Amino acid sequence: MYFILIVSTLALAVSIYTLNYLEEFKNKSLFAFLYTSFIASIILVVISFNAFTFLISWEIMSVLSFFLVIFEYKNEENKKSGFIYILMTHLGTAFIILSFLIMFINTGSLDFKDWFSADISTTAKFWAFIFALIGFGTKAGIFPLHIWLPKAHPVAPSNVSALMSGVMIKTAIYMLVRYYFEFLTDIPWWFGFIVLLIGSVSALLGVMYALSQHNLKRLLAYHSIENIGIILMGIGSSMLFVSNGMPVSAGFALLAALFHTYNHALFKGLLFLGAGSVLFKTHTKDMEKYGGLIKLMPLTSLFFIIGSISISALPPFNGFVSEWFTYQSLLLNTKININTVQIFVPIFASMLALTGAFAAACFVKVIGISFLGHPRSEESRNATEVGLFMLTGMGILAVLCIIFGIFPVEVAGVISKAIEPLTGINIANDISSHGGFILTSTDYHFGRISPLGLLIAGIIFAVGIFVLIKLFGNSKVRKYETWKCGLDEVNPKAQYSATGFSQPIKKIFAVLYKPVEKIVSVENKLKYFLPEKKYEVHLSDVFELLITKITDRFLSFLLWIRNIFQIGIIHIYLGFISLTLTILLIYVVWFSGGGN
Repeated sequence: MYFILIVSTLALAVSIYTLNYLEEFKNKSLFAFLYTSFIASIILVVISFNAFTFLISWEIMSVLSFFLVIFEYKNEENKKSGFIYILMTHLGTAFIILSFLIMFINTGSLDFKDWFSADISTTAKFWAFIFALIGFGTKAGIFPLHIWLPKAHPVAPSNVSALMSGVMIKTAIYMLVRYYFEFLTDIPWWFGFIVLLIGSVSALLGVMYALSQHNLKRLLAYHSIENIGIILMGIGSSMLFVSNGMPVSAGFALLAALFHTYNHALFKGLLFLGAGSVLFKTHTKDMEKYGGLIKLMPLTSLFFIIGSISISALPPFNGFVSEWFTYQSLLLNTKININTVQIFVPIFASMLALTGAFAAACFVKVIGISFLGHPRSEESRNATEVGLFMLTGMGILAVLCIIFGIFPVEVAGVISKAIEPLTGINIANDISSHGGFILTSTDYHFGRISPLGLLIAGIIFAVGIFVLIKLFGNSKVRKYETWKCGLDEVNPKAQYSATGFSQPIKKIFAVLYKPVEKIVSVENKLKYFLPEKKYEVHLSDVFELLITKITDRFLSFLLWIRNIFQIGIIHIYLGFISLTLTILLIYVVWFSGGGN
């Protein structure tokens, strides 16, 4: 029911937004059918109570999302991205089926209720754990199985991207929680350590790749990988506590993971809707062509800034609370008396802190390049504010980002009811004091914070500074011409660019980005005197390159096998058939008793 609440919250806001957003589609009725069916399929996945209905619902959800990704199928990029998406999602489904088969073989049932605390061997648990992590991790977009995500989101309609990133990939989180806390009980500690390791790597690499992007929707797609990593860090931390008999700390870590699951649905949905609004008016995803939008689209800019502050985990917005919970749960892991955990968990906590810093830097770039300054293109200069329904959808999510950040205790109470059957305790009573004004970790003296107190302090500080300026400052307004570096007039191209902003990071971490830089001559009349030049930089995802290389080798091997057998001579094919029949006859005769 908690996951249905998340789906319903985001679906409501996105559906209101879609009433205006539908204007850009030609086949509105088909899109409406696919869109509403997609939402229904997500809910069907969550309410499935056996493996058979789950797989049917999962496949329906995957196929419908594929059709939505390639909705503008005449675009070649859409078709290529859709192919990679459907290929990866079915690869993940194959591993999910393997995991389900292990559970079925060891329990004799396909009903999830018969899998609760299944009494199976450690070996069977290990393979069920690995297959579930690969299968559901592919849908969630963990590294290195993420390659579909930054390709599918940029080409999908923005309202669909909001649902895919906000709730569809969370169905994988839903099943991982059920697997690791309901089905596979009494698990070794290193199961949780593996999940924590993958989550930490996904969070840090996701935000680092996001920082280098100048396609706005692709940037947001990489941030989905980052936040899935943060959620997995909470889940892995909770698994470590469970395996070491610490139910209170386990409940706290799981609360952090599920709180961030809800928060991510809100602020990532808001950001994708904001990006969709900008795309709706400018018809480009390239941030290098934005600029000055805060004056032309003030409400959209405000909502996008709220989402940016939330995803950057800054108080008093919702992303801060759940990431603070996650950080505290990692610090509490140092109480586990296992050397590997005590050595690596502080490193994982540092990776989470670094992730937050990179996320803040990334959205400083997005806001500064896209919404401030002067318009960099004709499309931006002609932009206007979007319609009422689009603003309403974004406004709902923006308000919830603020409410969840200021009053997190109420949300934590709802989550506690959801995880109480898994942990046996109501963790909400252990994480608040002074009537919910102060949030604490399970160890009160270990860490505590007051989101509402931070808000009040911030307001008092801002008002105090304003009063001091009014009382003692110079009230005269002086206007001067902007210094133009000696130029006759300021050209929008002289502004800081998205590429330039992230250039130092790309240089430092070149091993991850594999940057290729070049200067290209542009055809113009001044071929020999002062010719026009253009700087280009191309980045790569090393994990995508690695997977592509492995896939190419595998396909080459299959083609080599095919060329051996499919040589185009009918007599050879008849020989293969005869040989196969002979082997089958020997097999049947032998096992029917003839071999005795």
